[in-house]
Amino acid sequence: MESIISVSNLKKSFKSHAVLKGVSFEVKRGGIFALLGSNGAGKTTTINILATLTKADGGRASISGYDCFAQKSSVKKSISLTGQYATTDGLLTGRENLILIGKLKNIKNPKKTADELLKKFNLVEAGDKLSSTYSGGMKRRLDIAMSLIGDPDVIFLDEPTTGLDPQNRLAMWELVKEMQSSGKTIFLTTQYLEEAEALANYIAILHEGKIAAEGTAEELKSMFPSGKMKITFDDDPGIIEKLKNAGLKALNVEQERPSLEDVFFATIGHEKGGNGDV
Repeated sequence: MESIISVSNLKKSFKSHAVLKGVSFEVKRGGIFALLGSNGAGKTTTINILATLTKADGGRASISGYDCFAQKSSVKKSISLTGQYATTDGLLTGRENLILIGKLKNIKNPKKTADELLKKFNLVEAGDKLSSTYSGGMKRRLDIAMSLIGDPDVIFLDEPTTGLDPQNRLAMWELVKEMQSSGKTIFLTTQYLEEAEALANYIAILHEGKIAAEGTAEELKSMFPSGKMKITFDDDPGIIEKLKNAGLKALNVEQERPSLEDVFFATIGHEKGGNGDV
């Protein structure tokens, strides 16, 4: 597949703190790309540069063939961005939020588009209620519905399931997969490693200002083949003594492949955490 996003040697500092020190990667058209990294690694900064919201200090970046620095208006028409927190207007109904975005993007029939998106995102019954009354999961669905207006090529989702309960997280996963199946390219950042593994076709790990590792989930796991080893012995109260004397035979030996969590923490050089957050 052709690349729809191309990033080369991207650099960004805030005062004396260098956040991006030469980041390079490619995103294939129609795929789900996940950018992982510890808090403060520069994931949101990367997205903001690509979305033309933040100026880079150096490097090159393009989306759909448009230069992110020299052709900002064309880039903006090709993308949508859903941040970590819902950006709906609580004083407007769900329908009114959608119609407003449609008018701002100059689409032909914003009311019809609003009706279609309310149905698609299971918000018909709530469509005429103030969005301030929506649950967290409903607000996120409305937020993503708004991001689809104007038919963007690339959808940036910056930690889209932050703050959602497990049921709404799974529902959001299905929405992301559905958007990809309709031909959209998804650029995802997430603090949940299992989310990246469940959704992404390709994963890049951002560490110390550069891409430290990248590939499919299986390719990343194959970089660290020495996972845990399980050895099963027969039931014997003297097992420790027998082990010391090398007098006990193993009944079974299994080599476990590392998880994506193992790969992540090995890549950034930290001890493995307990909750999978990055």
